[in-house]
Amino acid sequence: MINIILNEWKMLVRNRVFIYLTIFFVLSLSLVVWMGINQNSAQQEYRNKAQRHVRTQWDNLEAMNPHRAAHYGSYAFKPNNLLNSMDGGINDITGNVIQLEGHVQNEIVYSEASQSLSISKFGKLKSSLLLQYVIPLFLIFLAYGSISNEKETQRLKLLIFQGIPMTRLVFAKSLSIWIYGLSLLLATVIIQSMLISSDPEVFRRLTLLVFSYGSYYYIITSLATYFSARLKNNTSALSAILATWILWTIFLPKIWGNAVEKIHPLPSRMAFKAAMKEERSKGIDGHNPSDKRREKLKNKYLTEYKVDSLQQLPINFDGIVMQEDEDYGNLVWDKHFGSNYTILQKQKGLYQVSGLLNPFASLQSASMGFCGTDMIHHLDFLKKAEDYRRVLIKALNDKHAYGGSKTGDWGWTVDSTFFRSVQGFSYKSPKINDQINHYLIDILFLLWWGLLVTFMIKLNTNKKIIL
Repeated sequence: MINIILNEWKMLVRNRVFIYLTIFFVLSLSLVVWMGINQNSAQQEYRNKAQRHVRTQWDNLEAMNPHRAAHYGSYAFKPNNLLNSMDGGINDITGNVIQLEGHVQNEIVYSEASQSLSISKFGKLKSSLLLQYVIPLFLIFLAYGSISNEKETQRLKLLIFQGIPMTRLVFAKSLSIWIYGLSLLLATVIIQSMLISSDPEVFRRLTLLVFSYGSYYYIITSLATYFSARLKNNTSALSAILATWILWTIFLPKIWGNAVEKIHPLPSRMAFKAAMKEERSKGIDGHNPSDKRREKLKNKYLTEYKVDSLQQLPINFDGIVMQEDEDYGNLVWDKHFGSNYTILQKQKGLYQVSGLLNPFASLQSASMGFCGTDMIHHLDFLKKAEDYRRVLIKALNDKHAYGGSKTGDWGWTVDSTFFRSVQGFSYKSPKINDQINHYLIDILFLLWWGLLVTFMIKLNTNKKIIL
């Protein structure tokens, strides 16, 4: 088999078009990787500057009431993952900035797509685009005639009469082209790893990416070679593999995606906000002194401190009310946003099931996941930002309640020393070891397809059928 692979490579190297295309792909991948990393670094630097600017403003706030500071709030900027330069995933269409303030959980805003020109809304050129679409298509054109050419020139009969098993010949030709695709993939990964941090986490993610893309390339090349062996001529083989590729990359993702949205629909934005507003109104309104829940809370604290009026309390009851309002609002947020998160995770899980019929879906899911740019990583950022918002607002409300002011004293202020004591927002992307369970199904389906095409070649490519 090794001799056959070497012979195939000798034939490829003698082809000047192949050499020129190889140089073109290597240069294109190198340029795209370099541009992606530079763009990613520039974006991250802008976000770091913005985050530092927001923190500086917070640290230098003028003396003000803690509740006023809660309305002033802060901002959380979503950092770019190091591998965002390789596969942007959903990052281009989701927001990058979220305002953190009291009484309300804001949506993340300012997505790149919303700020880009219409001509660039089809997506940015990143190495994943070449690796998922262009390279597989080139491998198809290399593989589709690997056996059918031998049949048309009658060379196949000569090879078989020399004692070369048909199955071994098909595997060898398939592997020779797969090695070429794998070489382009490894060149991309090596360039990527040379230009970014040598963080072990990045190395682990790149290793998983090589496995995922390598598996998909094996599936594509083996299937193309299988069609070349089974079908009568080049035209039939090329038509069959191109039809399969178009089905996998264009039609099935769209059809399955629409079906997933029908099976697990998200509520409309209007309905979602209306439901949130309705449930929030049932809780304590921090600015309404006649609220029944507020009255119940007042009686509780008057009894606890054994006093007759709010003015006699040694604490500021207004701060207590504000935090109780936050606690109830958090329950409402957990219920409704938690429901949305569950739906999104169900949608992702059901879409991943399509990998049973479409290995391209598994490749895309794994690629985004291992690059840290899929929905799972995005939801993790939103959750961490909301957790920080709660810590921030509670610190301000507690200062308002127990910092030394009395009920109704809205003129009471704290200086910047207190604001500087509140820790700033910091986010790190989760480790892939902690998230790998979300992508095991993608890996399994890629393995399933690899085994399937292997058995198809082994069972259906004997000389009686081919000849």
